[in-house]
Order: sequence, then C-alpha cells, then structure tokens
Amino acid sequence: MAEVPVETKKSVPAPMSDPFRSLRTEVDRLFDRFATGLRMPSWRHMFEMEPIGLHGSSFTFPTPAVEVTEDNEMFKITAELPGLEQKDIELTVSGDTLSLKGEKRYEEEESDRHVSERAYGSFQRSFTLPETIDREKIGADLAKRVLTITLPKAAAAQKPEKKVEIKAAA
Repeated sequence: MAEVPVETKKSVPAPMSDPFRSLRTEVDRLFDRFATGLRMPSWRHMFEMEPIGLHGSSFTFPTPAVEVTEDNEMFKITAELPGLEQKDIELTVSGDTLSLKGEKRYEEEESDRHVSERAYGSFQRSFTLPETIDREKIGADLAKRVLTITLPKAAAAQKPEKKVEIKAAA
C-alpha cells in the first residue's frame, strides 16, 4: 500500500464555489449512475458543447463517488480512482474542510487517426469535517486505485454511549 501524504494548512475560509457548477456535477453523477445501470453510454456526454473528435476526447474525468463509514473510533472515506496514481492525487486539510483533488492527464499518441472514449481531466471533492476529528492524525492509503482516508476521532468523542433513564411522569 502506498501512503498518500496529507497536507495540513492553516485555517482559511473555504472559497465560495459556483452553486450551478456544483448542481450540474451532482446531476451529471446521477445520470452517470443511472446510465451505468442500464449499460448505456453516459448521458452527460450527449449534452457537451464539443463533439467527440478523432483527435482527443471531450469526455471529462468524472468526480469520483465516495463511501463514508463511521465507527466509535473513526470516520473512513473510500474513493475509487481508476487510472490515477499517488502522484496524481492531492489531499489537503484547511480549517474544517478536507479537499481531495486529482488529475488524469491525456497522453498524446502519434497516429493519423485516433478515437478515444477515455476520460481525462481533473476533479475536486470537498468534505466538511466534524469538530470531533483529530486533524493531526488524518491519514490516507492508496491500494489498487482505491484511496482510503482515515479520520480518527478525538479521544473525547470516543467516549462510550451512555443510556439515559426515562422516568415516568407522576
């Protein structure tokens, strides 16, 4: 397993993102998931402004879907990153935001004719961290193109659950 370095930055307010771009990204992901279930080509690419040409592709690298799990000791974020290596991925923590960025670069081939349906480009995902995370112990591993980010909870957040007794009203 290759360890992915996690860079911690001083607390800086997160920049405002374009809400329409964010909405489009989420709608695109929904269409991609629906189309994948039907074994159809992605619907998102039918509406791209540039047609798919013989030299390169208008397909953009999809924002990776993630799985988030939690237990008493930590949160775990898992993301599949096909075609990416450790050098292509950046993971940063700034204030209460964890950012995952990546880029799959297009590799030019010498050919008179070239048709490609492979996706290239960059993506970024951001996650708001709960206050219970021990930011100094955040770690990440990349194995078989699957990134696993571990977010340990602070000791105070790991206290066992306490059952509260409910008294009957008189």
